[in-house]
Amino acid sequence: MIPIDAVMRVGRPTDNLEQITKMYADGLGFEVIGGFDGHGDFSGRMLGHPKHHYHLEFTTHSKEKAGRAPTLENLLVYYVPDDLEFAAAIDKISGAGFIKVDSFNPYWEGGAQTFEDVDGYRVVINNGESPF
Repeated sequence: MIPIDAVMRVGRPTDNLEQITKMYADGLGFEVIGGFDGHGDFSGRMLGHPKHHYHLEFTTHSKEKAGRAPTLENLLVYYVPDDLEFAAAIDKISGAGFIKVDSFNPYWEGGAQTFEDVDGYRVVINNGESPF
């Protein structure tokens, strides 16, 4: 069993490493906590937040293209129950280069807003409590 205080890292490829790093740092309040360049044809950036037990890792390969998100349902979902914090999160992500889009899943159209990054991956900011 994995310990409850373990840190999880979610990784994904990108062809836009520096732009994606800036978008997620500025738009979601992450900090760059690490990175590497030229590591076996890979470069990467790790982003995290001091209050969360997960990191995002974006990698690029010098000889392979990552392309766009494979589906419209590749999501990170954040639940923000406080109305003022929700409004601030929407302003922040909107100002960081994410594009507001219609949700592929209509569930997210009620009280949430969906944004797409430069690679086609999506972030949902939901104004409410997590159902779990």
